[in-house]
Amino acid sequence: MSPGTNPLDKIGDVLEAFRQGRIVAVFDSEKREGETDLTAASIHVTPKVVRTLRKDGGGLLCMTMPPAFHEKAGLPFLVDLFSDAHAKYPVLKALFPNDIPYDAKSSFTITINHRKTFTGITDNDRALTITSLAGLIAGSDGTPQDDIVTAIGRDFRAPGHVSLLNTARGVLDERQGHTELTTGLMLMAGVTPSATICEMMGDDGRSLQVDDAKAYAERNGILFVRGRDILEAWKWWRKAGGVIDTKARSDGKGEGVGEV
Repeated sequence: MSPGTNPLDKIGDVLEAFRQGRIVAVFDSEKREGETDLTAASIHVTPKVVRTLRKDGGGLLCMTMPPAFHEKAGLPFLVDLFSDAHAKYPVLKALFPNDIPYDAKSSFTITINHRKTFTGITDNDRALTITSLAGLIAGSDGTPQDDIVTAIGRDFRAPGHVSLLNTARGVLDERQGHTELTTGLMLMAGVTPSATICEMMGDDGRSLQVDDAKAYAERNGILFVRGRDILEAWKWWRKAGGVIDTKARSDGKGEGVGEV
């Protein structure tokens, strides 16, 4: 990259793909999980996107929650919820995840279904759950906490078939997992800051190797981006005034997430 080049330009086509509702393959790092996730902007998820993620990804379909939203909504990290409940359910204390090899704390919070779904597992059902929650996130800025909690209870039930992930408060300033990498991409793209992600699995019992993930992306016209390039762009975006926020219009184009 030549001197003075904006690192955002390096991933500009990736950010535009999210604005257009397209899927992108995101690799974290050889030093972390060493996994590639198929990723889409939650606000633009369709049943076809869900089908592609579950068939070509094969891992767990998850939806990231931006920090201001999950804190205002009171969505607990599961590990904290289990810790609080272990006096009544001792098995939860025995299951405490203090030996995760690549991280200190899991991002998982609750699982949900939209109340208008049947089982909640079909492509149509999961797309409805994801886009409805993304719409709620998009309109949440300035909404009182009680109203957000009421809206969540009105539209969703738990447990369900969409796994939610709580993004770290500082996003990539604080943690560099797929939850933060993909939420950070949504912020930089200026769309509603929630990503829908699914790990890519191989046929050998392991996660798909990075070279195979790149080859898949090339065959299918999907962009591939590495975590290190996302981090470079993020640092530049933050120094240029990028703001970690949940302000976004309901059309998914975004506003108030920082001028670059």
